[in-house]
Amino acid sequence: MRLLLLEDEIMLQGAIKEYLEETGYIVDAYEDGEEAYQAIKQETYDLFVFDINTPSVDGLSLLERLQHEKIFVPTIFISAITQIEQISRAYALGCYDYLKKPFHLKELTLHIDRLLKIANISSQTVIQLSKFYSYDLERKKLMFDGEDQPLTHKQSQIMDLLASFGGKIVDFDTLRYYVWENGHVDNATIRAEVHRVRSVLKEHLIESIKSVGYRLKKS
Repeated sequence: MRLLLLEDEIMLQGAIKEYLEETGYIVDAYEDGEEAYQAIKQETYDLFVFDINTPSVDGLSLLERLQHEKIFVPTIFISAITQIEQISRAYALGCYDYLKKPFHLKELTLHIDRLLKIANISSQTVIQLSKFYSYDLERKKLMFDGEDQPLTHKQSQIMDLLASFGGKIVDFDTLRYYVWENGHVDNATIRAEVHRVRSVLKEHLIESIKSVGYRLKKS
């Protein structure tokens, strides 16, 4: 499994590269966005890990360039930036995950493992949830009878997580970690948000697993 890491903090870059290689990944590391772009044109990668603020070409602009060139590779952003505008742009460009600095290296591997698990669910990017509902993992869009359905950002994150788990149970801690970025939210808050998702669906797709979490009904 080959990853490309774009990180201009040399000490952090070295630490991430060493840690990921010890866990079995092949890692090509760059500190300059233009150099990373040239490498991507020459090599095939399974995953990108991009910082946002990097020399020559920043991570967001690099992903945008790759999208225009029809190079679609799952991408995780790592950054100290907390402005919602930047984070929103990252997701709008198609990033799969966002990790705020500082973070534990094990936390990064958890994000990578989850993302690769999602990518390997099926060779197809569209999962059929019911006769009329489907979910596009690549575009992160819920569709009803082939048409995109409007969801808020948090509702979309919940559906993405449930669809990614392919009918397996998503417990409250996992929802808390990925949707609320491990924030201090109680189970009641999570239940309320899932209820809002259910209220906009035309079918009963989400099953409650008492005191545990939720899963999608099998089609």
